[in-house]
Amino acid sequence: MLAVKICGIRQVEHALVATEAGTDYIGIVFAPSSRRVEPDAARVLVQELRRRASRPPSVVGVFVNAPVDEVERVAALCGLDYVQLSGDETLDDALRIKRPVIKAVHVRPDTDATALEAALRSVQEAGLLPMLDARAGEAYGGSGRAFDWGLVGDLSARYRFLLAGGLTPENVGEAVRRVRPWGVDVSSGVETGGVKDAARIRAFVKAARAADAAATSV
Repeated sequence: MLAVKICGIRQVEHALVATEAGTDYIGIVFAPSSRRVEPDAARVLVQELRRRASRPPSVVGVFVNAPVDEVERVAALCGLDYVQLSGDETLDDALRIKRPVIKAVHVRPDTDATALEAALRSVQEAGLLPMLDARAGEAYGGSGRAFDWGLVGDLSARYRFLLAGGLTPENVGEAVRRVRPWGVDVSSGVETGGVKDAARIRAFVKAARAADAAATSV
């Protein structure tokens, strides 16, 4: 079944909405960002989510080019289930982390299909979960921009990956049908005015699940 991740969660209420909608993962950002959450506040958020939800989703901490020791410290403090590395971290750095790791594979405007497959292969062979995300300029993610899904071709038949970048409740169904990823990740696409929107979170999960069910039944 398709995995769904709602990233950039800052409030327990939105984490609970995502949980009730059937999300598998929520992401908390610790990197410089308008969505950044301080570790002490994140610890409280995670504790409240697990106290109030009967089946809480896995919690992913998002980091960008942070020292491994700092990642490990924050992960332990907050009780993270996964660590997501969304910067230019090396695979060696990723393998030093004691929790399961999601590693971003940045898809730039000049990325071609051969380079994309090579990056996917190296991340997967290292035992990490790749996440394909659009990269343009200096931003490492959360920009709301999509990349050319045509680059992915039939890679989903050989690689397990999360698809991110520019997904919304309006286009996630098409993305699932065309790309057939292992999972989808959204942040700005379920916001209104820079704040998570409960209705858009629910709509995103519903659209993703419906497209996956239709594709699976074919």
